[in-house]
This record gives sequence, C-alpha cells and structure tokens, in this order.
Amino acid sequence: MRPERKDICADVVIIGGGTAGCMAAITIKELEPTAQVVIMEKAHIDRSGCLAAGMNAINAYLNPGETPESFTRYVRYDAMGLIREDLVLSAARRLNDVVRKVEGLGLPIQKNADGTYTPRGRWNIKINGENLKPLLARAVQECGAQVLNRVVATNYLIDQEGRAAGVMGFGVRDGCFYVVKAKAVICATGGAAGVYHPHNPVDGHHKTWYSPFNTGAGYAMGIRASAEMTSFEMRFIALRTKDIICPTGTLALGFKAPQVNSLAQRYMTTNFSHQGGEGAPTCLRLYGYLKETKEGRGPCYMDTRHLTPERVRELKESYLDMYPGIVLYWAANGIDPGKEPIEISGTEPYIMGGHCQAGYWIDRKRQTTIEGLYACGDVAGGYPFKFVSGCWAEGAIAGESALEYVKEEKGGLSSNTIADEGLGSQISNEKERVFMALFRQAQGESGVRPWEMEERIQKIMDDYAGGIGSYYEVSEERLVTAKEKLDRLRTQVDYLVADDFHELMKAHEVIDRLAVARILVEHLRYRRETRWSGFQSRTDYPERDDLHWLKFVNTKMNREGKIEVIERPYEQLVSGERYFPW
Repeated sequence: MRPERKDICADVVIIGGGTAGCMAAITIKELEPTAQVVIMEKAHIDRSGCLAAGMNAINAYLNPGETPESFTRYVRYDAMGLIREDLVLSAARRLNDVVRKVEGLGLPIQKNADGTYTPRGRWNIKINGENLKPLLARAVQECGAQVLNRVVATNYLIDQEGRAAGVMGFGVRDGCFYVVKAKAVICATGGAAGVYHPHNPVDGHHKTWYSPFNTGAGYAMGIRASAEMTSFEMRFIALRTKDIICPTGTLALGFKAPQVNSLAQRYMTTNFSHQGGEGAPTCLRLYGYLKETKEGRGPCYMDTRHLTPERVRELKESYLDMYPGIVLYWAANGIDPGKEPIEISGTEPYIMGGHCQAGYWIDRKRQTTIEGLYACGDVAGGYPFKFVSGCWAEGAIAGESALEYVKEEKGGLSSNTIADEGLGSQISNEKERVFMALFRQAQGESGVRPWEMEERIQKIMDDYAGGIGSYYEVSEERLVTAKEKLDRLRTQVDYLVADDFHELMKAHEVIDRLAVARILVEHLRYRRETRWSGFQSRTDYPERDDLHWLKFVNTKMNREGKIEVIERPYEQLVSGERYFPW
C-alpha cells in the first residue's frame, strides 16, 4: 500500500472550517484578495463544527449601555476572577462589528419596532440562526479560499528555525496524504469531546452537548509540537436538559425559568444569594445542581410552569433554530413545558476555550508560542465566554495577524515558492505514522481497535479524573492513578489497527484524545485549590485560594513526552471593581 501524496502551497493554511476558521479566511481574503488561503476541514464546511445545527441567540454582544470594559469585568466575574483580560478586552471591542458583518452575509437577527436588536439578557440578542453555518461556508467559497473537505489534520510542519511551516493530514474519502506548506498557520479546530464517557451511553453516545467530532486534534498537534498550553483544568461541564442535552440558557434567559429542586425550591436564590443567586457564575449553577442531588433533593428542574400556551409555542420555535430534537422529544412523550418542569442534569466534562479557557497560550495577536502558528476560537486559551461572536472576533484577529506576519516576516505573498528544505524527513516520518494502523491490519497483525482504546481512556478519566460518577470531583490520589494508567495506555498506541480510512480517522482521534487527557490530568493535579466549583472541584483542596493560585497553570511537553508545568501571572487591565461584585 502506497498512499498518494498531494502537495499544496498557501500563504495561510487554516485548520478547521468552523466558526472561527471561516471568519479568519473571510477576513484574510477581504484584506488581501490575492492571498492563497487553504482551509483543511475534517468534515464538510457546509455543516461542520459546533454551529452545524444552528443557534437561536448571539450570547456575547454589547447591548446599549455596555462597553468592552464592562464585558471584561463580567467575564472575570463569571470565571471566578481569573482570565486573560487582554484577550477578552481585545475581542470585546470587535463583538458588535463581527455580528453586523455576519448579518450582512444573511443572518436574520430579530429586531424591535425601532429597528434595534432584540436583547435576551444582558449580553444576548435573539437570532434565527438555523442556517448560520451554511451562510459562513458560502461566504468562504465566494471569497475564493480553497477548502479541503474531509481531510483530517494530523501534525504541523515545523521548519528548522522552529516556526510553523504548514500542516499534514490524510483524506478520509480519497486516502491521500496531504502536505500543505504555508507561511502561516491558523489552528481553529475547536476543543475536545469524548475524553470522558458520554452521559448518554451505547447508541446515544453521540447525543452530547458539545460536537462529538471535536476530538482535540488542534490541542494534540500543539502538544506534540511543544506549544505552551493553558488552563485545561477549567473544564466545561454543561448544565443541560436531561437526555436531550439542550441548552438551558434559552429557558433561563429567554423564558425566565428558575432552577428548582424536587421540593420546588429555588435553590440558587437560597444557597447562592451572596454570589449572585440565579445570576451566579456559570460553574456555580452546575455546582448548585450537584449539591441538591448529593443531598437528596433531586431531581432538579428548570421550572417552566409559568409559561402560557403562547409562550410555550415561542419556546418551541426558539429551539427549532438550534436544537429541534427537544421539540420532537416533547411531542413524542406528551410533555407540555407549561404544565411540568424540564428536568436537568450535568453533561460529561469537555475541554474547550470558548465557554471556559483551555487551549493554546497566545499573545494579543493570537500567536502561540510557536512562531507563525496562530490559534482562535475554542482551541485558543485564556478567554472564556466567547460563544459564537467571540469566536468570530478572535478569527478576525488571527486572520489579520497571520496576514501581517506573512507580509512582514515571511517575504510577502508568494506561496508558490515555499521551499521544502529541512522538511523531507519530517514529512516521510509523518506519512508512515499516519497510515501505520492500516499497514498493520493489511499485514494481518492483530491489535487494538480505536473504539477499544477510546473506551479505556474514558473509563480511566471517569473513574480517576473527575467524571460524572464522582460528581466531577478529583483528589491527588485519584489523579496520580489516572496518570499512571494513561502513561501505560500510551504504550498501546503502537498496536492500533484500522480496516479503512474512516477507522483510521477514529484511530487518530483516539491518539489525540489520549494526548489531551494526559495534559488535563497534569493541570488538575497542579492547581491545589478549588477555583471553579463544579468544573474543577478538589476534595483535598476544597477552598478557593487567591493568595497562592490567582495565576495560570500552563504546560509544555518536550519531544520525549515529558510534561513541564509553568506558572504564568495574572494581570488586571480593567480596574475599578473588585473581582466579584458582592
């Protein structure tokens, strides 16, 4: 078996054609129409990424009376006092502009009688966004960017000076080995699902809140290239409707449904009044549910019984723009949200830089610690509360910065003349690594199937690294056990086998998840406090400790696989308020 090799040259290659990746491509082509931009997308750009099913709101927007500074203060409050304020502030200054830009592409935004956007809470506006991803994909195609659909990215090309020089991968449909050489690289692959067992098992295991096809590839490529990573310990565990995993923000913000326990008590108001009550930080809304459940007052619900039949219809219409499954579920089971509350639960933990802040350590231009490599969206760290518009803003910043780098540091736009010097052995080694699981199978070797290794990773993480069975809690002893078992599992990667290109993709997904899991455990171990109760709860260090831990925990893995932990200071840019308003 000798897979065909396809070489492509570009000024900028973007890995991932989701929310942030599309905006990065559109921005570059608008600024410099002659720039050669290539997007490498694992699925198909029309319906890929977290926006595949659409959205019913923009959750990060500066409504009248708000400023970039007030937004940054709120994000700091929601993230329990620790964020990269420079990243949040720089994106906040662009939020409204990128929303108007996408409206110009055809996004329907709901408006009041006076023509202003209809708000949904302090930072939200209502949209009809079922077709949001196809709108972005069409804009990418019209601007002239080249899209490589169904091509899986596997590793970066790094030149002799340690700079990003492109990306390698393989086609799931054609089986070709792709080498995209570029003067700048933008990673926009999203975060990681599937590191823990999905809350819905067996044939429902893809019924998750976060895209199940975001498997941490961008993280893993950066980890293997010795990029610095940050804040993996701030996991995101979504509080969602039980089984169907629909967002509860629609219920809480759009329809004023409070969280209640089985006794119909509004427990957030009772237990967290000093921390904002029902406006408490996101992690505490999960923690409140966990507390009620552990103490025997579950199940818990979003109480929708105050809704009139007209409002129930509006609720269903709202969900049809992003999560039609729950409307079908209600219809199939005879559920009337106006007569019975909607049960809620926590999901499995996700590693992501959009709702939380796990990802690459980047500068204000979104450049990582590897020169020429930029990160945006869920794969970029330090800036939580991004949501859709924050990813657009960050994609625009990364696109502008990458283009500036190409022009000022890499000799301008001349992608057809990129040299291959010093990359030959790197390319040949990666090609062998990429297809090895297929070679083993073709040679009749017995081995480990991707699903078997995936199950093992998830069991280790659930049992020892804060899965749903332990109410997401961790301790030193359990994390040490997780580390030992994951290190042992690494030795089994050399035995992975695959029958076809789809299973080969699954093999690389599980390799990437294993890399993410190892880094995550190191982060969870190192932070000896509980800063984000619910998301990151340590039974052996149950208190928050600003004196010693108001700082970032970063990691960097060397070529031999040893993980170094690095502390980075917190810097406050937006002053005038305490970390918390109470």
